[in-house]
Amino acid sequence: MEAAKRKRLEAAGWSVGSATDFLKLSPEEAAFVELKLRLSESLKRRRQSKKLSQAALAKKIKSSQSRVAKMEAGDPSVSLDLLIRALLAIGATRNDLARVLGSRQ
Repeated sequence: MEAAKRKRLEAAGWSVGSATDFLKLSPEEAAFVELKLRLSESLKRRRQSKKLSQAALAKKIKSSQSRVAKMEAGDPSVSLDLLIRALLAIGATRNDLARVLGSRQ
């Protein structure tokens, strides 16, 4: 956020910070959230690059289209194992997963 905008918001009484600050997440919790979001984004990109619909991916992993939508949106109710299973089901390798998990975005 640009400094001028931040000053305007703070002058108007708004508190400015990150989601980590707002939610008072520990460094471990913030890292976990970031990891899930990276996996979710990777799943969406990979699914789209393979020209699969959410429904087609859902069928492949024996789930529902709405669950795939939640997976791609980073919904907190989605488990890490489901995200990883879905990525593997559409061709991600261990190396692909390692790159996603190790990347800094």
